[in-house]
Amino acid sequence: MPDEPEIVTEGEGQHVQLADRAELTLSYEAVGPDRTTAVAELGRRVATAADALAAPGIAVRSRRLWVRAEWRGKRERGCRAGERIALTITDLSVLEDVLGALLRSEPAQVDGPHWTLENPAPAAREAQRHAVADARERAEGYADALGMRLGALRRLTDTGPGRPAMMRAMSASGGEPDVQDLGLEPEPVRVTTRCTTTWSLTGADGR
Repeated sequence: MPDEPEIVTEGEGQHVQLADRAELTLSYEAVGPDRTTAVAELGRRVATAADALAAPGIAVRSRRLWVRAEWRGKRERGCRAGERIALTITDLSVLEDVLGALLRSEPAQVDGPHWTLENPAPAAREAQRHAVADARERAEGYADALGMRLGALRRLTDTGPGRPAMMRAMSASGGEPDVQDLGLEPEPVRVTTRCTTTWSLTGADGR
């Protein structure tokens, strides 16, 4: 009944699981006196990474090209072209070799790895179980403090998941890159979910 007492509590649940995927983002840039020259130079630089991008265990998620004029004051002084390539490493055993090959292609910037899960659903369900248990435990604590008992669950609202993931950022530099000492071992991914629950309250005798 609407006039029956109730209690609303929030719960949070987390589940930690070792990553089995890694995401990388590469950026290439080139400049030239005009657009044609800049784009041609960019194509040459990106082509040096073609073998690494096509290696087994690598999936290209997206490629984005941009071209813009370079200005000095009010005068156009050439053109700059760039391409951003987003990758997923589906086989972490090839991560170091692929990353080394990509760095040898001299990208302007490399961001990653961003550790992820191929299938986050099982981890999310486990986090949901913890969130509901947390909300129930809080509700039981308040019911006990009021000298009452926790009744049936009336409503449950998902208030949004969060999935913090580890991120490393690297900038490409000259010379032969060596990635073996960067500590690129898979890291745990923490899956978090939150819920709001509404419970009925009954008297200590269950009425």
